Amino acid sequence: MDYIIKLAFVLLIFIYSWFFQIQNQEWDTMRSMLKDANNMAVHDASQELNEAARAQGRLVIDPAEAYATFRQTLQSNLGLDDGLSPLAGSRLQAQVKIVKFDIVDEATGATFPLLYEDRTYGITKYIQGPSVIAVIQTEHPVLISRSKVQEAITVPAVQEYRMNR
Repeated sequence: MDYIIKLAFVLLIFIYSWFFQIQNQEWDTMRSMLKDANNMAVHDASQELNEAARAQGRLVIDPAEAYATFRQTLQSNLGLDDGLSPLAGSRLQAQVKIVKFDIVDEATGATFPLLYEDRTYGITKYIQGPSVIAVIQTEHPVLISRSKVQEAITVPAVQEYRMNR
């Protein structure tokens, strides 16, 4: 009987460790998906230039168009609906939140190069030209419920134009 109890205990520890490893692997996969989607979204958003300013030789990003394009690209690449919640068949399990969307260009009075810092999300970067900076977030996947709540997956991305001078 003692042997069976020990075997059951070892089996329980093995199964718990296995699920914990699967949960960490799922976190890695989701973070990679979010990072790729965020990179594509800020790239697409940075393409929304104000044509009137561009005709004057200035690169100014249209904020409304850039944000709409950013959301649309996220929706397309992550399988999300208009509220950024996962559609049926999406790999994500929770809503994606856009926690930061920032445009730095000549319209904001920036001169380049510029040291951009956001300590809240751990972004520190010298940007060489007009840029779109975004941070998205979703809940950590949970396979094993524990008393400690996992931090959300937070993913930053920066897309910049490099000025030739």
